[in-house]
Amino acid sequence: MSAAPQAKPRIAVHKFTSCDGCQLAFLNLGETLVQLAEMADIVHFAEAGPIAPGQHVDVAFVEGSITTPHELERVRQVRENCTWLVTIGACATAGGLQALRGLADARTWISEIYASPEYIDSLATSTPIADHVKVDLELWGCPVNSRQVLGALRALMSGVMPAEEEDKVCLECKRRQNICVVVARDLPCMGPVTRTGCGALCPSFGRDCYGCYGPAENVNTRSLSRRLAGLGLVREEIARRYLSINNGAPAFRRAGTALEDPGDG
Repeated sequence: MSAAPQAKPRIAVHKFTSCDGCQLAFLNLGETLVQLAEMADIVHFAEAGPIAPGQHVDVAFVEGSITTPHELERVRQVRENCTWLVTIGACATAGGLQALRGLADARTWISEIYASPEYIDSLATSTPIADHVKVDLELWGCPVNSRQVLGALRALMSGVMPAEEEDKVCLECKRRQNICVVVARDLPCMGPVTRTGCGALCPSFGRDCYGCYGPAENVNTRSLSRRLAGLGLVREEIARRYLSINNGAPAFRRAGTALEDPGDG
């Protein structure tokens, strides 16, 4: 008597405040996405077609930050309806560019921009998913790439937690035998404090890393800030390097706000 076939894992992809770029990491799989659909049931993925946000799934991928009261309610429902919750991209893991509102009076901005600000239903801050619910795995990047998503999904479907990439971009450059753009071209590269995952894409083409994959493990932002100052950048310019895509990541926010404070150092 043959054994009953195992049920396929169920997957959902949810969007919050974001540009949709990380969802494209799925769509860019191309033919592999078809193979994925044969291995797992894609229950909810509005950008690709299926819509069933309330269904329980094994793995829920979440793109975007929490920026409105409705999103705050919705992310709690997503957490209740999944076994594994995986955040993808800078918005979901660190708040994204929109987290810059946390450095200013967002209500003042709204009143200055919109003719009827009373109709804008928005929180004072834009925060990562992990600030509100338990997150099982974070995939950093702006955007994440297909290799990250597929690797994480295969590992979870096998019942194991994927290994996190926390090496610095500098190590990836050495593995690829790239010439250091800081040493050779005096470019203000963020590679010494940024985690790899992109394959050192920008330095491989002769330009400086701008930190889109967020802080690496054991970063030394003070040392990098001194090096960038030695290249001629003033404090405000160095602060902007940290307070960019991943400005909500604690290591980058501390470094950036310290440089913006005229009383510091």
